[in-house]
Amino acid sequence: MKVYDVFNGDADGICALIQLRLAEPAETTLITGVKRDIALVRQVPASEPVRANILDVSLEKNREAVDALLDVGSEVFYVDHHFPGDELPSSAKFTALIDTQPTTCTSLLIDNYLGGRFHHWAIAAAFGDNLNAIGNDLAEKAGLSKEQGEALKNLGVCINYNGYGATVEDLHFHPADLFLEFVKFEDPLGLIASEPEVWTKLRKGYEADMARGLSAPVLFKSDSALIVQLPDEPWARRVSGVLGNELANRHPDQACAIVTERPNQTYLVSIRAPLSNRTGADEVARRFPTGGGRKAAAGINELPPDKLDEFIEVLQTYWS
Repeated sequence: MKVYDVFNGDADGICALIQLRLAEPAETTLITGVKRDIALVRQVPASEPVRANILDVSLEKNREAVDALLDVGSEVFYVDHHFPGDELPSSAKFTALIDTQPTTCTSLLIDNYLGGRFHHWAIAAAFGDNLNAIGNDLAEKAGLSKEQGEALKNLGVCINYNGYGATVEDLHFHPADLFLEFVKFEDPLGLIASEPEVWTKLRKGYEADMARGLSAPVLFKSDSALIVQLPDEPWARRVSGVLGNELANRHPDQACAIVTERPNQTYLVSIRAPLSNRTGADEVARRFPTGGGRKAAAGINELPPDKLDEFIEVLQTYWS
């Protein structure tokens, strides 16, 4: 039976698959893309039974494709922390590890599933998903030094940064290629210490883009919300998500959003709930047609210009 690994192109999806494939080596077909490309399951052929491992993409957004796979007798292993819809598939060939609590992520679910065999990768993913308090706690409990914890945080953030872009051409590396390079290392601390070229390029790209992002103009600011606007340029699309996380960390009592201009005259929006109240980002995003995500972090793929004022109003009043 052919095996497909379907995974989000961010730190959580990549680190989850790294753990799974270190534990269970296999020749598989990789299906991934930019972070916001989440309707990935439809790329798995539903013409004959296959094994599909699906990591860190919303079941709600992929339900039709999952049902099609199950209808032909495929085995589906689904691990995720996004809203799955009102009801899970009832097929005996469907196995799910789904937890939507804002204090977990897909890599932590895989870490628990594997009994912590590749725990450092899960810690890096937690940091990459902006679960900094969780990451710090896990690093301390794992006996890591402060420097080692910071190294895993930097790695996780940079992997996450690489997933943002309108297309894979915006990215420094295709997420599948990044996975193939990083899965060579059982321990991410070994990767960091050896400084392969792919890691050096990724780290330097992150540092350069973040410096530009932190100097971007503020579109709106109030006691409850902070919104920054970025131009329609590759560096801006790359940095939008991690910049949102950084602003959320710097302003823990405010909802933060990054509004990035798109070529089609719409806006790409990244939303972060306040760190002091990590819930509601998904609800805000779903008020708009192309919105979705999870409680602590969500986004809108195409916000029309005439809806920008409405979005600003919703963001600032939701947590007021």
